[in-house]
Amino acid sequence: MLVVDDTPDSLRFLTDTLEGAGMTVLIATDGEAALELLEHVTPDIVLMDAMMPGLDGFATTRRIKQDPRFAQAPIIFMTGLTETEHVVHGFAAGGVDYVHKPIVVEELIARIRVHLANARVAQGSHVALDASGRLLLAVDAAGNLLWSTPRADEVLGRLVPDWRRPALPAAIAAAVRRIQAADADTATARVDVGGSRLEFVLLNRAGPDEWLIRLTEAREGDDERILAARHVLTSREAEVLLWVSRGKPNREISEILGISPRTVNKHLEQVFEKLGVENRASAAAIAVRTLAG
Repeated sequence: MLVVDDTPDSLRFLTDTLEGAGMTVLIATDGEAALELLEHVTPDIVLMDAMMPGLDGFATTRRIKQDPRFAQAPIIFMTGLTETEHVVHGFAAGGVDYVHKPIVVEELIARIRVHLANARVAQGSHVALDASGRLLLAVDAAGNLLWSTPRADEVLGRLVPDWRRPALPAAIAAAVRRIQAADADTATARVDVGGSRLEFVLLNRAGPDEWLIRLTEAREGDDERILAARHVLTSREAEVLLWVSRGKPNREISEILGISPRTVNKHLEQVFEKLGVENRASAAAIAVRTLAG
């Protein structure tokens, strides 16, 4: 646990109290010191003094939440401020809760334990989704990132090295807005970023202000190469099969690939023979299963 407070007496009191409850405590006396410490450790939870000289608790929290490593780390504000606008400011910065000074020990420890348990459940769920190969992210109505699985973080961070939460990179934000505007089951948007093609598919509305979206990365030509290698197809046959799997009729495939509909049909005949099927639906099903694997 990290405690950030500029008052020595408060730090001593909190350290003694929390260590007495069996918790390991690290301390920082200002926002800059906290950020420097976080370069080396990843705490389970942060207790943040709202009002500090220099970088205050609100600004420090925003900086912390820009780092994907701390996406699931709860930040609890400690404040003597009681105005509603200050409370709202704390939540907007990325805090999950707040306690008033002077601190009531029993209340503080109870809140810490609840938020730790919730964070571990959330992190476990995201890692489980990640392990199953599902790259997921959730955005709010403004298109800001609420959470994402670790592998989705890795993909976005690799393709857009200067990306910082919670705002999504411009091209990706535009794709997400198209999905939100469509607001239909399986709404899809594609965008080319950093040499890869990203596909975003709306899975569902997880709440009034949360869109759950699946992310898929494919480098140009990857799907065609997979189909060709798995089913011993020529590159053109693989291209035709890919577009068949995406529901395109021969006329549209011919326009996309720049060949005649008759040539498309001839390639399809070869595809059917190599796959051992008799119709487009069966060929498409095989292609979908191949790419999903």
